[in-house]
Amino acid sequence: MRYRPFGVSGSAISNLTLSFGAAALARGREAGLDLLYSALEAGINSYRLETAEPVAAEVLGQALSHVDRKLVYVSVTLGAGEGPGDAGARDFSAEGMTGAIDRVLHFSGLGWIDMAVLHEPGETELAQSSLAALKALRKTGRIRLLGIAGGGPVMDAYVSTGAFDALLTPFDINAGWPIRNRIRSAREQDMAVFAYDFYIDRRTREPDAPVFKKGLFGLGGGKRPADTPKKDAFGFLYRTPNWTAEAICLSYVLTDPSVSSVVVGPTDTDRLAVLAAAPERDMPPGLAAQIEMARVVANAA
Repeated sequence: MRYRPFGVSGSAISNLTLSFGAAALARGREAGLDLLYSALEAGINSYRLETAEPVAAEVLGQALSHVDRKLVYVSVTLGAGEGPGDAGARDFSAEGMTGAIDRVLHFSGLGWIDMAVLHEPGETELAQSSLAALKALRKTGRIRLLGIAGGGPVMDAYVSTGAFDALLTPFDINAGWPIRNRIRSAREQDMAVFAYDFYIDRRTREPDAPVFKKGLFGLGGGKRPADTPKKDAFGFLYRTPNWTAEAICLSYVLTDPSVSSVVVGPTDTDRLAVLAAAPERDMPPGLAAQIEMARVVANAA
């Protein structure tokens, strides 16, 4: 595993951040612990709780209790849930966020949370009382840093405030200029940058166009249009020997020096091992240039 500076803190963070939540616990507590222990053995020192759900917090705390707390970094996502019964429900109130952080600390026994991450808050979702609560959480040492996550245009406004220490942004091989410019702006604000959604399976094809019949019994009917280079621009990702497309995309994102860490979400140790090995591997010669060419083709008018 390789490490990069964590913003202006002077600390070093692993190239990969393991996202941990319900999916990782779907096969039971022991499977979740096995995944976390494998991540520690691979040198991953950055972990993201997907919600403030107590079981995930407890399991993560149990796994990390075996290492020096100062050597690992834990972030908690606030507002990523979908319903009122969800521990990560979209509650950006002062009481909701304070309760979520206290719940994670209680069940995990971690002592403090390195970063609280607000997940895609709208322009008017953060009241003054909410900001005051976040400041109070920092002052009491329950959280140390604040992050903002999302890919929408409103993120530009949040980045420009200078109130956040980190930006979590979707960033894949075909990321557009709005995302790339936002990353640059974040770095100019001395924010750490975490990339997520780094891999999209581009093998999905649009349904073939129907064959339109012409004339009696369909004689003279039109043919199905052949695939165009644009549709298969990234096909080489799935034909590169000894590499998975996901590992290529991960390695490509890590070529950007602005990215401190990439958030990954494997739920089994085999996939984790493939992803953990990617930062140590050099991309095949010419592959980065091929990706740039594919971006041009895929985005051509």
